[in-house]
Amino acid sequence: MIESHLRMVRRDLQLKMIYPVIYSMVVDRVLLGIRRYVPEFSGMKPGDRVLDVCCGTGAQALLYGQMGIISWGIDMDNRMIEFAESRKARLRLANTHFQRASAMNLPFKDASFDHASISMGLHEKEQSSRDRIVGEMRRVVKKNGALVIVDYRVPYPRGLYACVAKAAEQMAGKEHFKYFRDFLEDGGVDSLLIRHQLREEERDHATRMPIALLKVRNV
Repeated sequence: MIESHLRMVRRDLQLKMIYPVIYSMVVDRVLLGIRRYVPEFSGMKPGDRVLDVCCGTGAQALLYGQMGIISWGIDMDNRMIEFAESRKARLRLANTHFQRASAMNLPFKDASFDHASISMGLHEKEQSSRDRIVGEMRRVVKKNGALVIVDYRVPYPRGLYACVAKAAEQMAGKEHFKYFRDFLEDGGVDSLLIRHQLREEERDHATRMPIALLKVRNV
């Protein structure tokens, strides 16, 4: 019995260790086209200072860095930050930085960035956390800078890709799926903008996928 328990613990540890690799192979590949489009969509340019919130494996922040953008990525998961740092080292990017930090208490001074982005991170949080994250993003972005939000469209569309995405959210766990449903029922990103008195400047939809990109001016 003890040996069986130890095997389960060892298996769980192994799964946790390879989670960033799996995420990179699956999620990052699915979102690659969107990640490449974000800088153009938001008007980012070389030399801009950009923060990517809930950066995960660092894919978006690394792409910024490769474009000459001075980028930071923050995430609460040490495994993701370590994975991002290893990718940064391989790419030899001196203009990209990662650190473990909470999106609800960003360790940066007011007006530190020209842009702040978050991709597929808000639907994973409860409402109060979503509001705090948007509030923190506003705080660290300069006046007239931009917030860039990539997340599920509301109303949630029909179709094969939407069904697959919903199934993936359900498989991610009971609590995860609860927040996903709450995000949709709350009105998604539009409700967040209303509560924070923000007005979208531009919106686009990912081809075939149930995902929207929004650019919001920080005024």
